[in-house]
Order: sequence, then C-alpha cells, then structure tokens
Amino acid sequence: MVRVMASGVFDILHLGHLHYLEEARKLGSELVVVVATDSTVRKRKHEPITPQEMRLEMVSALKIVDRAVLGKEGDMFAVVEELRPDIIALGYDQELDEAWINAECAKRGLEIKVVRLPKMDTDLDATRKIIHKVIEWYAVQQWLRQREEK
Repeated sequence: MVRVMASGVFDILHLGHLHYLEEARKLGSELVVVVATDSTVRKRKHEPITPQEMRLEMVSALKIVDRAVLGKEGDMFAVVEELRPDIIALGYDQELDEAWINAECAKRGLEIKVVRLPKMDTDLDATRKIIHKVIEWYAVQQWLRQREEK
C-alpha cells in the first residue's frame, strides 16, 4: 500500500482542487487529505469563507478521497508524523519548498517522497479567481440595475 497525503484549504471547491486530488490519487493506493484549520487559513491566506468542519465534510465526500482529516495547530509536521504517508503531493501553487519538506521529514526519521503536481489550465481553477468573478458579476448587475432605474 502506498499512502499519499495531499493538503489544502479547499475553501470553495473547484475544478483545480479536483484535478489536484485526482493527480495525487494516481501516485498511490490510498489518498489522505489534510484540510487546513480555520486559524491556519487566517494566518497563511485569508479569512475562510467556509468553516473548517464544512470544508472537511466536503472533501471527505469526494469519491477519490479515502480519508480526510483536519490539520494540526502549530507544528505542520505533526500530522505528517501521525499519518506517515509514503508520498506528499503538493499543488503547483502551494508555497512550500520540496527540499525544506524533505529536510524536515528526514530530521524526524521519516522517509517521504515529495511530488509537485502540474498546473491545470482552466479559467476558474482557483478560489481567488472564483471570488473575483463573483464580485465582477455582482458589480455588473448593480450597474445594470442603476442604469434601468434612471
């Protein structure tokens, strides 16, 4: 059995997430997904739109995911030590350095392969893109309403 670990925020599930998890799943026989906690998301990215329990439930429901767990607070490698994956799959845009992850795992006596997955080229493959598209759509709708009222 080859356990693959993927991780992310998964705030608004989209095709980029699905592609990332599908590619990660191809690397092994079991896919375990670590969903970032709300506090981690706040520290590293933004205020989460969807609470961690909902994000965890959504990711858990995906057919390609064998198990989903919440990340740990503080030491990000605590969950790696707990899950003991054979492979850590990184998304193309995750701001983590493969060499650093390898070094941290080695310090803890973990032999884990780190794989950077390729980018998917689609229009709405990122949460920020979706948010901007919704904001843009809303602004146009407001403008059209104001114009009709005149």
